[in-house]
Amino acid sequence: MDANRQTAPDASSQLQRLEREEGKLWRIALLFLALLALGLGVASWQNFSSIPHGLKAVPVGTVLTVVLLALYTARKRWEIAELRGQLRGMQEAAAAPPSEQQIEQLLAILQKSQRGFRDMVDSFDDVVVAVDLDGTIRTANRAWADLLGLPFPDVIGHKLSEFVERPTAQEAADALPRFRQQRQWSGVLELRLKSALQAHFFDCTAQAIVHDGELVGASLWGRDITRQREREARFTELFETVHDGVYFSTPEGKLQDCNMALVRMLGFDDKPQLLAKPIDELYADGNERSKVLRELDQKIAVRDREIRLRRRDGRVVICLDSSRAIFDNQGKVIRYQGTLVDITERREIEARLHQQEEFGRRLVECFPDAILVLDNTLRYTYASPRVREVLGCTPEEIIGKTVTADPNTHEPFRLFNDVLAGKEGIGQTDYALRQRDGAWRTLRTIASPLFDSQGDLVGVVASVSDITQAKQMEQQLIQSERLAAMGQMIDSFAHELNNPLTAIMGAIDLLDTQAGAEETRKHLRLLKEQSRRAAEVVQNLLFFSRPPVPGRNRLNLNDLIQRTLLLHEHSLRLNNIAVDFMPEPNLPPFEGDGSQIMQVFLNLIINAEQAIRELRQRGTLRIRIFKQEGELQVSFQDDGPGLPPELTGKVFDPFYTTKRTGGVNALGLSIAMGILKTFGGRLEGLAAPGGGAVFIVHLPLPVAAMAGVGR
Repeated sequence: MDANRQTAPDASSQLQRLEREEGKLWRIALLFLALLALGLGVASWQNFSSIPHGLKAVPVGTVLTVVLLALYTARKRWEIAELRGQLRGMQEAAAAPPSEQQIEQLLAILQKSQRGFRDMVDSFDDVVVAVDLDGTIRTANRAWADLLGLPFPDVIGHKLSEFVERPTAQEAADALPRFRQQRQWSGVLELRLKSALQAHFFDCTAQAIVHDGELVGASLWGRDITRQREREARFTELFETVHDGVYFSTPEGKLQDCNMALVRMLGFDDKPQLLAKPIDELYADGNERSKVLRELDQKIAVRDREIRLRRRDGRVVICLDSSRAIFDNQGKVIRYQGTLVDITERREIEARLHQQEEFGRRLVECFPDAILVLDNTLRYTYASPRVREVLGCTPEEIIGKTVTADPNTHEPFRLFNDVLAGKEGIGQTDYALRQRDGAWRTLRTIASPLFDSQGDLVGVVASVSDITQAKQMEQQLIQSERLAAMGQMIDSFAHELNNPLTAIMGAIDLLDTQAGAEETRKHLRLLKEQSRRAAEVVQNLLFFSRPPVPGRNRLNLNDLIQRTLLLHEHSLRLNNIAVDFMPEPNLPPFEGDGSQIMQVFLNLIINAEQAIRELRQRGTLRIRIFKQEGELQVSFQDDGPGLPPELTGKVFDPFYTTKRTGGVNALGLSIAMGILKTFGGRLEGLAAPGGGAVFIVHLPLPVAAMAGVGR
């Protein structure tokens, strides 16, 4: 009886302590489940709207599962409370031994509670194991047995070393003193099983099992993170092997992590050396980072923003920055992450290409010829600005148009087709082209094939030059050579004719002294007069055809005009053109070359004659000499069709004419202008007030300083 009474207080105190510990455990478990349900609900609610319709049941089902687990735990709590009531009843009846029915009822409740608790633990996906200090497994859940691949009875009561290769028993023994002191441990554990080659990684938490103040074992809870570690390893491998720079930074401007590509890009020796560098010091422009952060605040993500960073050696690199801001649940930026692509070399190549393109463009613009590029369908794809001067149109007007075989472009069309057909390597053609203003220009086109990088013929490149003036100068040179040859012929002819004329005039004088009849004398005087006239013509021809002689000759403009009129008298009389010439007395002598001045006067007389013949059968040429301050002026005025004001500058161009074609070389006025320039003079063309045209020769005075001799 006394023994029973002594046992009852001990059992009562132990039961009370059990109730306190158990109550504390249940409260913690229920609180944990409630917080877990609340956290899942909040996390799911924030992203609920973005979840696809078919997956919206997942977060709801998770929350319901946690709630059901909490209800299940509460039910088990009620069962334990019932068991506690039974124990308390037994304590109250401690004086009397429990009945067999009471013991069976208590055992049934205990078995039912243990089975429910085990079912709850086995439902966890995480591994739960309780071991003694010597490594003997006292209890474990289904996840641990499944991991070992063994039935549950073959696991309990066995040592960990029978299944686990690592950590070894020695490693566990080395860690035991620290665990005794701290009574808990958490971290990542690498677990290698003897039955598997692949290692497993667990995020573990170990809690001490204490009995009467003494450490008797440890309970281990572990979440398998093997796949997560594999993903992290693959990400790390990719992170380190990618060629572009990758970085993670804090909002305060400190690098958290980066890959080796970024380390090499910025010229550092290793990663810690770069991570110790403030980000602001990496920017070449101190204000650039603040601009990037402002843009990230507005757009969250920035793609391909060009920034300039400074390497460790001070050299600036140009990078394309693609970054984004990462936020926490409260919307606060927790880090920035992004990639950097070094485009310094690309920018340098682009700068060199731009320089070469600019050089080529400037070279083409300065080139005197027009440059054209055509594709293999003869469609213009490029035209240099020189087409305005050469072709009389703008580049925009011809780009996109196709060359056709019309009369105006027949020759270049044929040339381009020959080049495309391979008949011509580098071909050339000269042709006449009529521009918009009606003027005809002589053009020369040189074309060659254009190939692409694979060597395929893709078009034609051509240069077009205006050779109108060159052709005119060529004709002018031919005409000058003809005139020179004519002058030599006239000189020879005049010398040959002068001797017979001298003999004829001598014979006429002799006959005149011997003639008796008046009629005979009359005929002899006529012969003598005509012979003298013929001799004067010969002398004028000799004077006109004489080549320029260095030096200055004193000339009289009245005599030069009369000599010129005498040379052209027959043609003027034949075309019924009267000459109104009034010599000017007391003219100062002109110093120069008489033959060249006569050439100028003859060209002006012929020009007036041809102009009159264009309009009527007869006309008048009026010649006057004026003495103005500092110069002499000789005007040649005809009553022909006149000279429009817009043509006053063009009539002095070589080969330009307003007359009908045929027999006119269109060089007279151009040659006259060229001769006068050698004397410092000039030629002016105007419309006459009463109709017709007037050309004025300006000869400078004083002659001693201004006049020249034909050169």
